[in-house]
Amino acid sequence: MAPRGERCGEPVIIRRRVRSRIDECHAHRPMVARAIKRIADPILAFLLLLLCSPVLLAIVVWILLDTGRPVLFSQVRAGKDGRSFRMLKFRTMVKDAVEQGRAQGLSEDPYGIVPNDPRITRSGRFLRRTSLDELPQLVHVLMGQMSLVGPRPDLVEQVANYDEQDRRRLTVRPGITGWSQVQGRDEITWPERFEHDAWYVENWSLRLDLKILFRTLTQPFRDEPAPVEDTMNIERARRASSPQPRP
Repeated sequence: MAPRGERCGEPVIIRRRVRSRIDECHAHRPMVARAIKRIADPILAFLLLLLCSPVLLAIVVWILLDTGRPVLFSQVRAGKDGRSFRMLKFRTMVKDAVEQGRAQGLSEDPYGIVPNDPRITRSGRFLRRTSLDELPQLVHVLMGQMSLVGPRPDLVEQVANYDEQDRRRLTVRPGITGWSQVQGRDEITWPERFEHDAWYVENWSLRLDLKILFRTLTQPFRDEPAPVEDTMNIERARRASSPQPRP
């Protein structure tokens, strides 16, 4: 008889072992891909900051001449696993925009914008349309708080009202751009954004990130979208602030 593992002098391929090795390789691929993303993010962010430094300086000067200080706008947002951080953007609206919006009764959503929003400055309208107002967030990518690609970081006030399905978008680092943004920025509803973000998290790959980055480059050439009122978060905030019935 031939020795175990051999047949007619030829080695026998033990399928169980081969299959287990294949499964092990497939299991490690996402880990390797995420490690590549984690390493590439700060390197690319640093290079982009260097390449875009003349653009950044020009935007700073433009904002100063247009509306004065401050040049940057900061807001507390929720990052991975809900950890909060203060996100930076170039200022595109007048000072105290939230308070002015409430005083003028523009919308029930204090953080949203409306068509032809009077609070958006002249420089801000261009910066928002081209998404150049997001460039300071490259600093957050360097610090490991954000990624180049991922779900956009949401306001901590709105994250407090998330349900379990919504919290799927918090399992990854938020991004400067994302799958939801290239599907439609301000013109899609928040439930649609959440669905796009959940799909991105479940189907993530390096190839998908590259596809999103490429499509992001085409966004500045689109027509300016008409913003959609955030009825979902308005209703959630209303329910959260209403008095709860006593048991």
